[in-house]
Amino acid sequence: MSPRFMMVDPAHYAVSYAINPWMSPRLWQADSEGLHAAARAASANLADALRLAGAEIEMVAGHPGAPDLVFPANAATLLDRRVLLARFLHPERRVEEPVFARAFAALRERDLVDEVAELPEGAVQEGAGDAIFDAGRALFWAAHGQRSNRQGLEAVAGFFGRETVALELATPKFYHLDTCFCPLPGGEVLYYPQAFTAEGQGLIRDRVDASQRIEASDEDAARFCVNAVAIGRTVIMAQAAERLRATLAERGYRVVDIDLAPFILSGGGAYCMTLRLDRAAVEPASLHRAA
Repeated sequence: MSPRFMMVDPAHYAVSYAINPWMSPRLWQADSEGLHAAARAASANLADALRLAGAEIEMVAGHPGAPDLVFPANAATLLDRRVLLARFLHPERRVEEPVFARAFAALRERDLVDEVAELPEGAVQEGAGDAIFDAGRALFWAAHGQRSNRQGLEAVAGFFGRETVALELATPKFYHLDTCFCPLPGGEVLYYPQAFTAEGQGLIRDRVDASQRIEASDEDAARFCVNAVAIGRTVIMAQAAERLRATLAERGYRVVDIDLAPFILSGGGAYCMTLRLDRAAVEPASLHRAA
C-alpha cells in the first residue's frame, strides 16, 4: 500500500500571533497577500513531491481562526492505526483540537484508522511533532521541556506500549522534536545536537551508533532541513544546503527540496506540514528501497 499523509489546505494560514521565536506577525502583515499566495504554492508543491515519491494525500479543509492547522504533525501521535489525539500547550492552538478530532473520526468511519483516544487529564503532548516513531529501533523518541510535558510522554508510552526515549529540548527556538531530529529509513538519524540538553545528547549517542549519526549544521537547522519527510530513499525537506545534500547522497538518499519559506515564518517545515497516517511498527520492506 502507498504511504498516506494528512495535509491541511492553507486557505486560512497566516502568522497572526507569536508562540515561538520564528513567528513574526509584523513580517507577515507587511506582505500578507503575497505570502499567502506563496504559501498556497508551497503547500501544493509539497503535496506534489509526496505524490511523486509514491504517497497518497488526505487533504483536510482549513478552518477560520486556526492558522496553524496547516501543521498536522501536531494533531496526534499514530501507530498501527491507533490515534492518540494531541493536547496543545498554547491557547492559540487549542482551537485546532476539535477540528482534528472530527477529521480523525471521519478517517475512522472510512476504516483508515481503528481507534481514536484522548490524552489523560494533565498530559500535554503535541502529537507526532514531539513523539517520533523509529521503526528500526522499535521505539518512540519523545521530547519534553518546551511544549510537551512528562505526563504526555508517559501517556504515549502507555497507550502504544512502546519504549519511549525522553529527550529534553534546550531552547524555545527548537520547540518540537521534529524541528531538530529526523530518523531515516536506513537507520541513520539526522539531528541538530545544540537543540538538546547534554543529557539528551547523551541519550542519542547511547542509542545511535556514531556511523549512523548525521549532525546538522546551524544553517541546516535554520533552514528547517531537519524537519524532513522520508519515503524510502527519498527525503523531502525545505531548501537544503549543498553540504547536507551531498552527505545524504553519499548514504544513498535522494533529496527533494521545496521552497517552504512562508511556513518557516511560522516555525514549520515539511514534516510539520504532514502527518503519516499509516505509520506501522514494522514497515514494509518496499519503503526502504528507492522511491
